Amino acid sequence: MRPLDQRLLHYARSTRVFLGLSVLLGVVTASLVISQAWLVADIVSGAFGRGRDLSQLSNQVVALAVVVVLRAAVAWGTEVAASRSSARAKSELRTALIAHVARRSPLDASAGADAVQSDEPGHAGSGQLVTLATRGIDALDGYFARYLPQLNLAVIVPLTILVVIVGRDWISAAIIAVTLPLIPVFMALIGATTGEKTARQLEVLARLSGHFLDVVAGLPTLKVFGRAKAQAVTIREVADRYRQTAMATLRVTFLSSLVLELLSTVSVALVAVAVGLRLLNGHLGFETALFVLVLAPEAYLPLRLLGANYHASSEGIAAAGQVFELLEQPAPSVGRRTDVPDPASAPIAVNRLSVAYPGRPRPAIDGLSCRIAPGRITAISGPSGCGKSTLLSVLLGFVVPESGSVHIGSSDLADLEPDRWRERIAWVPQRPHLFAASLADNVGLGRRDVSEEELLTAITAAGLADVVARLPEGLSSRLGEGGAGLSAGERQRVALARAFLRHAPLVLLDEPTANLDGETEARVLQAVQRLVEGRTVILVAHRPSLLAMADDVIELTSSVVAG
Repeated sequence: MRPLDQRLLHYARSTRVFLGLSVLLGVVTASLVISQAWLVADIVSGAFGRGRDLSQLSNQVVALAVVVVLRAAVAWGTEVAASRSSARAKSELRTALIAHVARRSPLDASAGADAVQSDEPGHAGSGQLVTLATRGIDALDGYFARYLPQLNLAVIVPLTILVVIVGRDWISAAIIAVTLPLIPVFMALIGATTGEKTARQLEVLARLSGHFLDVVAGLPTLKVFGRAKAQAVTIREVADRYRQTAMATLRVTFLSSLVLELLSTVSVALVAVAVGLRLLNGHLGFETALFVLVLAPEAYLPLRLLGANYHASSEGIAAAGQVFELLEQPAPSVGRRTDVPDPASAPIAVNRLSVAYPGRPRPAIDGLSCRIAPGRITAISGPSGCGKSTLLSVLLGFVVPESGSVHIGSSDLADLEPDRWRERIAWVPQRPHLFAASLADNVGLGRRDVSEEELLTAITAAGLADVVARLPEGLSSRLGEGGAGLSAGERQRVALARAFLRHAPLVLLDEPTANLDGETEARVLQAVQRLVEGRTVILVAHRPSLLAMADDVIELTSSVVAG
């Protein structure tokens, strides 16, 4: 892994300001380090070599105290700047990651799995995205607060000290110049192993997160089939694997710290021996010798700390690299036209449309041509797998066709800005997703400025008034994840209430009565009939009760499409 990934400067622009500030603070720190060493040497040599008392050295002592305070202040300023820069950079990266994922199709199962490979299918995607967007990006704190400032110090301070020592004692400068590069060399060797182990650790953590999410989502099914305990064993095994990878990374960290400490200690010892011998032989003055001895450890210290901070930030560096790989994946091109035609008055024409999914032996839709008249109810019927839901996904902009086109009036759907086009659509999926929020929040999902009166009107139209009356806190009652606490029919009516609230001219219904009993189906059908009045409706239907509502029926087959 590179010390500074240039992509960080692109995706987190606040990093540039922080890098410039840290360089400036590094120069100030180097000046203070040299000043402190010079003052210490002057005070000690003055007191013991020239017999001066405290009153004669008061100016130097005060100056030394000021330098020490300034070093502390610079260190504090660096911490503050690093913390603020880290917070901004993490926010920018999260925003970029979420925006990129949002631009991709929600039906693209590989949206999170392409860039972060896993050797266990099914444990990629959402678990990895959650890990990257939370734990992974949070780990950048160590990178900003410790590693980047130390990276600048590791360049500026040793070079400055080396230049200063050359003017006082070239032999010591030569020893430092020869031994100093050994630390980066060993850091690079150990860092390669650390990077590999950290990437593996992050991968195992993502797998653990993904598997845990899968288990929680499917817990009722697992309990019914008696497999809940077996999954607990699997989670324990993955967690133990994470423990092993984490301990392996820590072992490398401690080993590298030992190696770097040993190198710097031996290097300082070589300088001290050379200085001591020349001091005894009278070839070097006491003040110069003391100055070099005080300053020499400061030349190695930034590199030692850089190695330690590298390990502390390696997880963040690895996670950021994976985030960059995701961000560099090409997002689908979208239209830019904002003058979206009204589907209540413009016909929808599908021309030789073909859609294929990766890994499937045949196209989901192959050469579909049909026309959907405005202001009418058009039912799409056919056996499972013939492409009914895929056609709705194309109209929603979730799927890009391989060939063919969809026109709304004279406008090509591919040229329209997706968000503007979706503002004209009310969508009721076959299995609507409800969030762990209040009933009001779930119904008002498609509106930002909805009033309670509008909510109640939509809820009444969808036949949910009795549900609101039954819930202990009415509209404020909190639902569980996935709508836990409501029946399948009630969840379907929540989705219909969302559609009523949007007042959209185009309504897409994907088998709204699937898996419902007769009484619940009748109540949903009544709500559907109220919803479709005065709108263009495309209805995916199997049941005769839904087909009876349609003005036009388009029958699809698994191989040839007729319209």
